[in-house]
Amino acid sequence: MVNKYRSVFDIIGPVMIGPSSSHTAGAVAIGREGNKLFGGVPKKVTVHYYGSFSQTHRGHGTDYAIAAGILGFEPDDPRVPQAPEIARKQGIDIRFVEEKGDSPIHHPNTAILDMKDNTKYRQLSGCSIGGGAIEIRSLIIDNIEIKSSGLLPMIIYIDHKKHKNSNLPLSNFLKENAPFVEENTYQSENSYIYEYNLKNYLQDSLVKELNDKFKSIIVLY
Repeated sequence: MVNKYRSVFDIIGPVMIGPSSSHTAGAVAIGREGNKLFGGVPKKVTVHYYGSFSQTHRGHGTDYAIAAGILGFEPDDPRVPQAPEIARKQGIDIRFVEEKGDSPIHHPNTAILDMKDNTKYRQLSGCSIGGGAIEIRSLIIDNIEIKSSGLLPMIIYIDHKKHKNSNLPLSNFLKENAPFVEENTYQSENSYIYEYNLKNYLQDSLVKELNDKFKSIIVLY
């Protein structure tokens, strides 16, 4: 059986604005990964809820938690409960849809974020697995669906110039500094997309170094 807990904090949960680690802190985390995937705050977001999220999102604060994450707030930020209003004032359109039927990523606490602005569309499918921890099980970038193991951290490298072996410097850097379990390659009409599933959590200093060295990467962690 795969061990999905990588530190004691995955079990006891995060410091957070409540009421629920699964429905609130986990939802903030899903929204934050959406922010990272999009490269900032999208102008329009449609959040599709499935399962328990669909049934209890209002009472458990999931709506304001997702909105807070999309805005880039931490789970313990005192602005979390006011996030939908803050988003509206910034001209960000966030809508919530209660979907019927089974989750496309097969988890009862599922939120799928459709994010767009005038020129870009990206989708993130995440689930809250307890204690504030999440999994990202599917992404859509450049109209390509990326199915992942779900476990974070994950690195996405996008090469719009489609140079052969353009990912080698990143692969070599990761082998030395952040070993990965799996590497996958996807090809769209406009880009090559490389996905790396890493073994261990990343220190903030290493995330900064990655972003400084490799301009076309997305670090989900």
